[in-house]
Amino acid sequence: QVHPVESGGGLVQAGGSLKLSCVASGSIFSISVGWYRQAPGKQRELVARISGAGSTHYVDSVKGRFTVSKDNAKNTVYLQMNSLKPEDTAVYYCNREFTTGGTIDSWGQGTQVTVSS
Repeated sequence: QVHPVESGGGLVQAGGSLKLSCVASGSIFSISVGWYRQAPGKQRELVARISGAGSTHYVDSVKGRFTVSKDNAKNTVYLQMNSLKPEDTAVYYCNREFTTGGTIDSWGQGTQVTVSS
């Protein structure tokens, strides 16, 4: 597996919830993993990150609504998304990250999240 595999997206009404899963390309035990999203016509942006030690970071637009977690044994990272808004509509991707910045793996196909108003 040379790229992560994301799943769990779908169509949901505003205010609803989804839980995304990402099976990483390799070990995430000591490596940060980021969740990114790309909306139509926009650049891909970081949404949330979980470090190897388990500390988390969120962009302001999702703080208090999204929660990132992981299972090292399964090389899997999750993104619980609550109180979804139409502006959360995007393709969501994950990727392992270098400590110096940048992503480690090729990008996967992502998972589409569509939030209707």
